[in-house]
Amino acid sequence: MSELAVGLPGRVAESGASAARRGRVMIARCLRLGWRNTDALITSLVLPIILMLLFVYLFGGAIHTGTAYKVYVVPGVLVLCAGYGSALTAVRVTEDMNGGVIDRLRSMNVGGTAMLAGHVVASAVRNAVSSALVLGVAFAIGFRSDAGVAGWLGAIGLLMLFIVAISALAAVIGMLVHSAEAANGCTFALLFLPYPSSAFVPIATMPAWIRGFARNQPVTPVIESVRGLLLSHPAGNAPWLAAAWCGGIIVASVVASLTLFQRRASRS
Repeated sequence: MSELAVGLPGRVAESGASAARRGRVMIARCLRLGWRNTDALITSLVLPIILMLLFVYLFGGAIHTGTAYKVYVVPGVLVLCAGYGSALTAVRVTEDMNGGVIDRLRSMNVGGTAMLAGHVVASAVRNAVSSALVLGVAFAIGFRSDAGVAGWLGAIGLLMLFIVAISALAAVIGMLVHSAEAANGCTFALLFLPYPSSAFVPIATMPAWIRGFARNQPVTPVIESVRGLLLSHPAGNAPWLAAAWCGGIIVASVVASLTLFQRRASRS
């Protein structure tokens, strides 16, 4: 009995260490795959910057927001980055699910949790780099923030939470479809969400029939929270709504991803 009691913790620790090691291996693998796909990587990193410059210099003069348009639009573009990065995540998950990778993972005792963590963390890293590039260009063209350390930490934390949520949702899409083309097409909905929101124009200027959707979709409270934190404006209950939306998306996506992984693995 004493030997069993002594041996159990060692085996549990070893199992936990093995799971952590498998997770690190999958994260490193997904990062390498992402950096090797140069075309998709450049698109996810550069396209948000191009869109920001397009809105600021071509459309910004005609859009009145009560403040300099370059200041108003930057938080929306930061959120837009997550959508473009998620498209690559969905494609990578689909390729893994349909390329015989599941059988190889099962032979190495790698489960859905490690696979999901690898893709989501790799997506978070890509999106963090893209967001940093957007901020760098934004500061170069005149964006300024009077937020303190707490404001910046809050904005970055909420933005990363949203990135993780969208990446996890993209993983679900990647497991549902059966081709990279379909995965890329289905993530269009994620790319579209920032447009009918407060990202580029105030919601009050939209037609009445679309205002309800713009106010009550998950992207709007995230943008309003990031904008309020970076510009030291009152954000009301937007941060709590944003956190609730992101938390709900993450939980639902993790449950759906693990369920789908088990079903696909059992059929292979």
